[in-house]
Amino acid sequence: MIISNTEGLPGREIQEVLGLVRGSTVRARNVGRDFFAGLKNIVGGEIEEYTKLQADAREQALQRMIQDAENLGADAVVNVRFTSSTISQGASEVLAYGTAVKLG
Repeated sequence: MIISNTEGLPGREIQEVLGLVRGSTVRARNVGRDFFAGLKNIVGGEIEEYTKLQADAREQALQRMIQDAENLGADAVVNVRFTSSTISQGASEVLAYGTAVKLG
């Protein structure tokens, strides 16, 4: 599966647009991470626990988007984007979305 954040793929022709595909996950913080994050807020620096949490969430959302595209029989997903939103205090959704296409 080819994944691209551009509208097209150099050297490849889009034969058919199959439609919007997406994948999402909702992740919540946990007490252990919050404790270490609180310490980082005092001394400063990257909150690595949250960085890993967000990276894992993005990867899971991306894999779910790819599965959605595979279910449509796509060869690629173009114009891929990520977004996130707060669901509740301490929980957020990460969404990956793009356009599934068949290549010529």
